[in-house]
Amino acid sequence: MNKRMDLIDLASTPDGQLDFVGHLNKLCDRLGVEHATYFSANPVTGKMHGFTTYPEEWKSHYVSERLQAHDPTLLAALRSVAPVDWRRLEHTEGYDRVFRDSHDFGLPDQGVTVPIRGLFGEVGLLCACASMSPRDWSGLRREIIGSLLNNAVHLHDTVMNSEPLMRTLRHPRLSSREIEILQWIAAGKSQMDVGAIVAISPRTVEVHLRSAREKLCTISTAQAVGRAVSLGLIQPG
Repeated sequence: MNKRMDLIDLASTPDGQLDFVGHLNKLCDRLGVEHATYFSANPVTGKMHGFTTYPEEWKSHYVSERLQAHDPTLLAALRSVAPVDWRRLEHTEGYDRVFRDSHDFGLPDQGVTVPIRGLFGEVGLLCACASMSPRDWSGLRREIIGSLLNNAVHLHDTVMNSEPLMRTLRHPRLSSREIEILQWIAAGKSQMDVGAIVAISPRTVEVHLRSAREKLCTISTAQAVGRAVSLGLIQPG
């Protein structure tokens, strides 16, 4: 599988200690971006989580100025089901305030936010950004978006599963065929390849994948693979 589509497996963290910021740093190195941020809100437990690779000075400023209440990279993505490129937000409320301040701290203004919808109404956001021209960013974004989608779901589910209540609730029931097909997709096989391997038509493969996506509450096969990995249903490819 292309390195840009790799999934960084949080379960491999030594001694079971989940270093979420360390995971984000690895993701930045792998994808060639400068910074990454994860944020989630869980209506079931009432908890919020946030992790970022941004410098401490910016984090302190961001919190003290309550920029999260104005940040369109978060607010717009919370209302979206698709990735939100920050260039689309230039004329939205709050953009000038947040990005004027971030510019003063020398932070990138080219980025994307990937929303993740959970099984019980929780919402997660994974942001990645880099300092480069709009043209270069457009090319990099196209190259890494698949991996961002995959890792966003895996990171979100790992964070959610760190809560005892959510571990108890999150048990979607996939058929053995759905699990088998997702495992082959995770290994980099196409739907046509999978059909030949398990002796069914590509159309039937898609039927099983659609069912798996619905059960896992995901909008794409890449996200379904990421969630299946994080829930221990399949192994990383």
